[in-house]
Amino acid sequence: MAATNTVLCIHRDPDELRLLREKGYELVTATNGSEGLHLLLSRPVDAIVLEYSIRALGGAEVVDEIRRVRPQVPIVMVARPQELSREVLKSVDALVAKSDGAHFLWAAVHFLLTTKPDPRSVRC
Repeated sequence: MAATNTVLCIHRDPDELRLLREKGYELVTATNGSEGLHLLLSRPVDAIVLEYSIRALGGAEVVDEIRRVRPQVPIVMVARPQELSREVLKSVDALVAKSDGAHFLWAAVHFLLTTKPDPRSVRC
Protein backbone atom coordinates (compact mmCIF):
# COMPACT_ATOMS: atom_id res chain seq x y z
CA MET A 1 0.00 0.00 0.00
CA ALA A 2 1.42 3.34 -0.99
CA ALA A 3 -0.77 5.31 1.40
CA THR A 4 -2.56 4.20 4.52
CA ASN A 5 -6.13 3.24 3.79
CA THR A 6 -8.77 3.97 6.41
CA VAL A 7 -11.23 1.18 7.16
CA LEU A 8 -14.41 1.79 9.13
CA CYS A 9 -15.05 -1.32 11.21
CA ILE A 10 -18.58 -1.70 12.57
CA HIS A 11 -18.13 -4.78 14.70
CA ARG A 12 -19.06 -5.91 18.22
CA ASP A 13 -15.48 -6.90 18.99
CA PRO A 14 -12.98 -4.61 17.24
CA ASP A 15 -10.12 -6.65 18.75
CA GLU A 16 -11.00 -9.39 16.24
CA LEU A 17 -9.91 -6.95 13.52
CA ARG A 18 -6.39 -6.29 14.79
CA LEU A 19 -4.80 -8.10 11.81
CA LEU A 20 -6.03 -5.27 9.59
CA ARG A 21 -4.15 -2.78 11.77
CA GLU A 22 -1.09 -5.02 11.80
CA LYS A 23 -1.18 -5.07 7.99
CA GLY A 24 -1.04 -1.26 7.92
CA TYR A 25 -4.65 -0.14 7.71
CA GLU A 26 -5.91 2.72 9.85
CA LEU A 27 -9.01 1.50 11.69
CA VAL A 28 -11.92 3.62 12.79
CA THR A 29 -14.15 1.45 14.97
CA ALA A 30 -17.75 1.41 16.12
CA THR A 31 -19.52 -1.29 18.10
CA ASN A 32 -23.02 -0.59 16.78
CA GLY A 33 -24.70 0.53 13.58
CA SER A 34 -25.73 3.99 14.73
CA GLU A 35 -22.23 4.89 15.86
CA GLY A 36 -20.79 3.47 12.64
CA LEU A 37 -23.06 5.58 10.46
CA HIS A 38 -22.16 8.67 12.49
CA LEU A 39 -18.45 7.98 11.89
CA LEU A 40 -19.08 7.38 8.19
CA LEU A 41 -20.70 10.79 7.86
CA SER A 42 -17.97 12.55 9.83
CA ARG A 43 -14.84 11.34 8.02
CA PRO A 44 -13.62 9.82 4.77
CA VAL A 45 -13.08 6.06 4.70
CA ASP A 46 -11.76 3.78 1.96
CA ALA A 47 -13.66 0.62 2.93
CA ILE A 48 -16.09 -0.69 5.52
CA VAL A 49 -16.07 -3.94 7.48
CA LEU A 50 -19.57 -4.56 8.79
CA GLU A 51 -20.66 -7.33 11.12
CA TYR A 52 -24.18 -8.32 10.15
CA SER A 53 -25.49 -9.07 13.64
CA ILE A 54 -24.68 -5.78 15.37
CA ARG A 55 -26.70 -3.71 17.83
CA ALA A 56 -28.61 -0.45 17.40
CA LEU A 57 -29.53 -1.03 13.74
CA GLY A 58 -29.10 -4.33 12.02
CA GLY A 59 -26.61 -5.05 9.28
CA ALA A 60 -29.22 -4.82 6.51
CA GLU A 61 -30.34 -1.35 7.62
CA VAL A 62 -26.75 -0.16 7.92
CA VAL A 63 -25.91 -1.43 4.41
CA ASP A 64 -28.93 0.40 3.00
CA GLU A 65 -27.88 3.65 4.64
CA ILE A 66 -24.23 3.29 3.58
CA ARG A 67 -25.32 2.73 -0.03
CA ARG A 68 -27.53 5.80 0.18
CA VAL A 69 -24.85 8.19 1.51
CA ARG A 70 -21.59 6.67 0.20
CA PRO A 71 -22.43 4.20 -2.59
CA GLN A 72 -18.85 4.00 -3.87
CA VAL A 73 -17.30 2.73 -0.61
CA PRO A 74 -16.72 -1.04 -0.69
CA ILE A 75 -18.36 -3.07 2.07
CA VAL A 76 -17.06 -6.37 3.45
CA MET A 77 -19.83 -8.12 5.40
CA VAL A 78 -18.87 -10.46 8.23
CA ALA A 79 -21.70 -12.91 8.90
CA ARG A 80 -22.95 -16.42 8.99
CA PRO A 81 -23.92 -16.86 5.33
CA GLN A 82 -27.26 -18.48 6.19
CA GLU A 83 -28.42 -15.34 8.03
CA LEU A 84 -28.22 -13.09 4.95
CA SER A 85 -30.95 -12.42 2.43
CA ARG A 86 -30.24 -12.18 -1.30
CA GLU A 87 -30.89 -8.45 -1.15
CA VAL A 88 -28.18 -7.92 1.45
CA LEU A 89 -25.76 -10.12 -0.49
CA LYS A 90 -26.35 -8.04 -3.61
CA SER A 91 -25.58 -4.85 -1.68
CA VAL A 92 -22.14 -5.80 -0.37
CA ASP A 93 -18.86 -6.21 -2.22
CA ALA A 94 -17.57 -9.23 -0.29
CA LEU A 95 -18.78 -11.71 2.30
CA VAL A 96 -16.52 -13.27 4.90
CA ALA A 97 -18.00 -16.00 7.05
CA LYS A 98 -17.50 -15.50 10.77
CA SER A 99 -15.83 -18.91 10.86
CA ASP A 100 -13.27 -18.00 8.17
CA GLY A 101 -11.01 -15.97 10.43
CA ALA A 102 -8.89 -12.84 10.28
CA HIS A 103 -6.76 -13.74 7.27
CA PHE A 104 -9.81 -14.15 5.02
CA LEU A 105 -11.11 -10.80 6.22
CA TRP A 106 -7.77 -9.13 5.54
CA ALA A 107 -7.62 -10.74 2.08
CA ALA A 108 -11.10 -9.46 1.18
CA VAL A 109 -10.33 -5.91 2.33
CA HIS A 110 -6.92 -5.94 0.66
CA PHE A 111 -8.37 -7.21 -2.63
CA LEU A 112 -11.11 -4.58 -2.72
CA LEU A 113 -8.72 -1.74 -1.94
CA THR A 114 -5.96 -2.79 -4.33
CA THR A 115 -8.21 -3.59 -7.28
CA LYS A 116 -10.43 -0.52 -7.21
CA PRO A 117 -9.72 1.65 -10.22
CA ASP A 118 -7.89 4.91 -9.70
CA PRO A 119 -10.38 7.60 -10.82
CA ARG A 120 -7.50 9.51 -12.43
CA SER A 121 -6.80 6.55 -14.74
CA VAL A 122 -10.37 6.11 -16.01
CA ARG A 123 -10.81 7.49 -19.51
CA CYS A 124 -14.14 8.54 -20.94
